[in-house]
Amino acid sequence: MASDDIAQLADALSKTHVGDGELSFKGRGLKLDYAESVEGLVREIEQYQGLRALRLEGNTVGVEAAQAIAKALESKDQLQRCHWSDMFTGRLRSEIPTALRSLGGALMSAGARLTELDLSDNAFGPDGVKGIRQLLKSPSCHSLRELRLNNCGVGIEGGKILAEALVECHKQSSALGAPLRLRVFIAGRNRLENEGASALAQAFQLLGSLEEVHMPQNGINYSGITALAVAMQHNPELRVLNLNDNTLTKRGTLAMAQALRHLRNVQVINFGDCLVRSEGAIALAAVTREGLPLLKDLNLSFGEITEAAALVVAQAVMDKPHMENVDLNGNCLGEEGCEALKEAMENTDMLASLSDDEGEPDDEDEDEDDNNNNTLEVASFLSCPSAEKLLQLGEKRWTLEQQADASDPDEAADVVLKILSVYSEEPETKRAVLETIDAVLKKLFSGSALQSYRFLSTLLVMMGLLKGEGKTKKVLLVPGQLLCLEHAVQQGYFPQDCASLLHTFLSRNHEALKSCSSARESLSSVLEKRCGAGC
Repeated sequence: MASDDIAQLADALSKTHVGDGELSFKGRGLKLDYAESVEGLVREIEQYQGLRALRLEGNTVGVEAAQAIAKALESKDQLQRCHWSDMFTGRLRSEIPTALRSLGGALMSAGARLTELDLSDNAFGPDGVKGIRQLLKSPSCHSLRELRLNNCGVGIEGGKILAEALVECHKQSSALGAPLRLRVFIAGRNRLENEGASALAQAFQLLGSLEEVHMPQNGINYSGITALAVAMQHNPELRVLNLNDNTLTKRGTLAMAQALRHLRNVQVINFGDCLVRSEGAIALAAVTREGLPLLKDLNLSFGEITEAAALVVAQAVMDKPHMENVDLNGNCLGEEGCEALKEAMENTDMLASLSDDEGEPDDEDEDEDDNNNNTLEVASFLSCPSAEKLLQLGEKRWTLEQQADASDPDEAADVVLKILSVYSEEPETKRAVLETIDAVLKKLFSGSALQSYRFLSTLLVMMGLLKGEGKTKKVLLVPGQLLCLEHAVQQGYFPQDCASLLHTFLSRNHEALKSCSSARESLSSVLEKRCGAGC
């Protein structure tokens, strides 16, 4: 071993912090290739009684050096925390699994019971996951509470291997009466994509103990996000959910919103740079308004959210007692929208900077990542609605209520707009339309706030008052539709929150309602009276 290497290691050892059961070689920049290059380090490990934490991050460890360190760890049965991130810089990818197997084997031989394992920033890929697979399955990880694998290039294959190891660990530990209770899982920047994320979701659902999940920048879209959403529902202690820089879109966000309805301990939601879009933001606002009592931090930045939807989010967070930060930067608010949002939240200091706002969106439809072209067979009236057909239905009009299901907001909104389209001041027709629409809307608004918001946001998209995703059809608005809504918002079944939402969009879409200006003004007047200053 070169004399300068020995001198470097000696200097590092002299600075090593020893205390509270922790031995640290963190950030020394040591190049440890062979057994002789780690003699001093090994001696420190061997002589440390009651070793509970070993920090090796910020050095580079070769296969022989790892084997020598492993030998020293075979007697360290009290070791609990392994901080081994950024430990293989400059090493061949083929070397890393061998080194990891040596270190993992030593922990198993020692009978160590780990609580923390950090292997972040080691570009070991799927083969590296194979290198820790046996360790993760072993009794040494039955006690694991934190697993950090950020920026490791795990990939789809590695994600599946990791999921299988966690499932097996849970199975074996449960058989011994002490099931694995992993609390923190961090695996950002790993190219997990949908298949890897879905595999891990199955493991998460089984665990049910997660408090923090960080999976940013993994190329996950709707199907993977939906799988994760289902899994999160089974983790009631979840506090932090970070999916930054994946692709949720409306459908993924709706799935996550549905999951968040079941969670009471969430404090941090990071869906920044996830293309949440306006309809997704409205769904999250509904969940926030009716639940999430401990929420502190909500990041919906760079999500193509428009002004009116951002204002709905602002209204939803204003009454959250623990709220500290709302990030809506980088969206599509426009200059006036930014000012309106700042004004709406001027009495708080929770709004993050809006310096990167993208400006108002264009009028082109956004492409959805998966289109649902399925159509439902509808009655004659719905195929070609007319006042005459509605009247001819007689008592069968109530069957239209069955066509409107809140679980399918697109179909429900379509049914409502078709009923509204035949409104007229002719007494018999007016009575038939209003009675029918009362029955239909009463049903649609009888569910959760999330369902009500989803239906109303879809209705707004079809009315041209909200920019939506995909090929959602828009109707040609006529005054009668707004006059019917004027009647509906005055009824007891129409939720106050939804009246506020409708007012927000109506007041910011004068151009879309230009052909119905008189009816719009009348509806706006009624909404202002109902909402009062709170709107």
